[in-house]
Amino acid sequence: MEHLRIQEMPGVPTPLLVTALAGWADAGEAATAALSRLAKLFDAKKFADLDPEEFYDFSQVRPYTSLNRDGLRRIRWPANELFYSPTAMSGAGALLFLGVEPSLKWRTYAESIIDLGQRCGVSKVVHIGALLDAVPHTREILLTGSSNNKDMIETLEDHGIRPSRYQGPTGITSAVMEACSKRDISFTTLWGHTPHYLHAAPNYTVSHALVRALSGLLTASIELKELEEASVTYHHQVSSAVIEDSQLSSYIEKLEEKYDSAESRDFEIPQPDEVVRDLEDFLKERQRRFGGGTSGD
Repeated sequence: MEHLRIQEMPGVPTPLLVTALAGWADAGEAATAALSRLAKLFDAKKFADLDPEEFYDFSQVRPYTSLNRDGLRRIRWPANELFYSPTAMSGAGALLFLGVEPSLKWRTYAESIIDLGQRCGVSKVVHIGALLDAVPHTREILLTGSSNNKDMIETLEDHGIRPSRYQGPTGITSAVMEACSKRDISFTTLWGHTPHYLHAAPNYTVSHALVRALSGLLTASIELKELEEASVTYHHQVSSAVIEDSQLSSYIEKLEEKYDSAESRDFEIPQPDEVVRDLEDFLKERQRRFGGGTSGD
């Protein structure tokens, strides 16, 4: 696999792999922000990456150009990096994969990650993601998940994480799950539902909820203080902005009523087209009344 570039192999077994991907599966950049914070907390070291040339249509996922301190232009390509920490989870080693959802060769991409994970001793994979949903920011973060492992399904339920019954167009996560299932590797997803009317990123409130839930699922002690503080700050900024926007406040009140009513009837996740239609109706009404853009984010 020429596209897999390994600088060094971890010197210890790493039974756990935690992944997060920018793009469709990272609403509000909540998942990638959470994994980046984990990499910092675990003092994780990069040891491998994937050459982006193989997996992206660069007219769709464009590289980013910027100037360095010397005024010289450089290109930042989509990064797919593997990190390891020898004592990340209660003394056991772990791998972290931080990437960007690919445009091409999903099966090759997924198998490359899992193949390398197996070489490092991975027996359990947990993917953290975030998705847009018609949920109010004034309620506790909704978390859903799924697994190909019966024990992990029970663990999800024990932690109050609702099962995902979504069916429809999917992302690279499903390809990774398929690759794990073929190898009898436990694969679990954990999704934070992000208010669809908030555009400020990263959404640290969702990031904090994801890491807190991950800590419980893995029975691992993870320092949450920094993320908790960032979550409180983010929530305060959002609440302050909402107060200044009467129409957005009104919309959120209606969303709260709908959400609380659904909760009392055994909440069921809406289909993505319903979420988009709900948001479009709100934006159209806002445009009609004010003739301007959105705020409150």
